Amino acid sequence: MADLVLTKTRIQAGVWEGVLTGAETPPDITVTHNGQEIDGASLRDDPEVESRFRVFVPIPPELLSEGVQTFIISHKDSGERLASFTVVTGQPLDEDFRAEMELLRAELDMLKRAFRRHCVETM
Repeated sequence: MADLVLTKTRIQAGVWEGVLTGAETPPDITVTHNGQEIDGASLRDDPEVESRFRVFVPIPPELLSEGVQTFIISHKDSGERLASFTVVTGQPLDEDFRAEMELLRAELDMLKRAFRRHCVETM
């Protein structure tokens, strides 16, 4: 089997999206959550590059609950893990790095707006 590489591109509108390389034809993939297979994943030819496929995995809303939910994308025949992604919902822990980063970003945005306003007022 070829060396398949699945790279995440984004999550938008409840759909995980990625690019799969290393296959001439679209391989069968499976997505699992807590050991249970979920339906809906699809592969499409990438119109820009031959032998590259776009992967779409809809995230079922009924699987989202408090805490961290992990989804694993695998090659169906070999079981080889191609990628995984996590969705974090609910109250973040005080020690959670991501929560701290969001707070820092919000504060930085506030400072940028205040600085720009100050520059405009003093011109």
